[in-house]
Amino acid sequence: MAIARRALLGAAATAAALPGRRARAQAANTIKIGVLTDMSGPYRDINGPVSVACARLGAQEFGAHGFQVEVVFADHQNKPDVALNIARQWFDRDGVDMILNMAASSVALALWELTREKNKVGIATSTATADLTGRACTPNTVHWVYDTWMLGRSTGGAMVKAGGDTWFFITADYAFGHALERDTANFVRAAGGRVLGGVRTPFPGTTDFSSFLLQAQSSGAKVIGLANAGTDTINCIKQAAEFGLTRRGVKLASMLMFLPDVHALGLNTAQGLICSETFYWDLNDRTRAFARRARAAAGQVPLGMAQAGDYSAVLHYLKAVADMGVAAAKADGRAVVQRMKAMPTDDDAFGPGRIREDGRKLHPAYLFEVKKPEESRGLFDYYKLLQTVPAEEAFRPLAEGGCPLVRS
Repeated sequence: MAIARRALLGAAATAAALPGRRARAQAANTIKIGVLTDMSGPYRDINGPVSVACARLGAQEFGAHGFQVEVVFADHQNKPDVALNIARQWFDRDGVDMILNMAASSVALALWELTREKNKVGIATSTATADLTGRACTPNTVHWVYDTWMLGRSTGGAMVKAGGDTWFFITADYAFGHALERDTANFVRAAGGRVLGGVRTPFPGTTDFSSFLLQAQSSGAKVIGLANAGTDTINCIKQAAEFGLTRRGVKLASMLMFLPDVHALGLNTAQGLICSETFYWDLNDRTRAFARRARAAAGQVPLGMAQAGDYSAVLHYLKAVADMGVAAAKADGRAVVQRMKAMPTDDDAFGPGRIREDGRKLHPAYLFEVKKPEESRGLFDYYKLLQTVPAEEAFRPLAEGGCPLVRS
């Protein structure tokens, strides 16, 4: 009886341990991706639930390669301290291997250092500051989609060439706005233009831009540069229209505008605005095919370049994981980024490209003009393509960024 009882207790203990073993084995064979973004604030419509859906679409289309992929998400409220707390919990307790999106530049700059410290992977897809591949670059991080250097060169340079040679900036008062104003102003001056002044607006929380717009008008500048994004950009453009600024000959330069912003404004208000993006759903057969699949997952929404970037970045990251093996990828985020840089990128949203030594993802950039209502052929048909900048010219030259990873 004693032997039988001992055998029974041993069998019970083994049975109790099996679920735990299975859970550990499953976790060891699961890559976990965290979409850390703005789900409720001024950048929700250009990120938010659609970004989560696009990231999951990327994981789904990657398919089965001998390991599982889980996508989780959280709202950082555009606050670096909130983002850091979530990321630490994800890395230390929840087994997250890669953090995606990040949105606000202040958030990404904070997460850049944490990602290096924890030897994980960070990919910024909706973050503007070019400092992420400059002085702040790390071997664990990649900057996808766009940055302030590209935006300033494309939109700012085009506006000066068109006669907009005097500028006044309305700037979101945090890292993103500062970097966008700095980089655009450099291109304006290099093209022979002048910056007459600027004002910085509290972020987040500013909804009334009337006093700032009146300051810009009184400066006599031909161009008001909007170094902001999301609902801040939408509110500025709407209020400028209410004041009749554009009817008086003042040009608005929306330095960072996404297709969801144009949709929110409507073509009557947004027509004629110039903007730069690296993705547009109606560029070619591949972008149209991606848009159909993304809308099947996210609903009938105006897809922006950041949301397309979430899809693209997830696909390429998982290709690198499959190439090196799950165990090795989970153990060394720096090695994953090295493998990502060594592999060419290619997907339906951005086409072929590559990741540079400093972590800058390279692909073409496009200068667009928003169509007049009568020019639009249907839902989300909002842009006219003015210019295409090749991938190798669209972003800051490697030697000029000051990234410590770049050998002189």
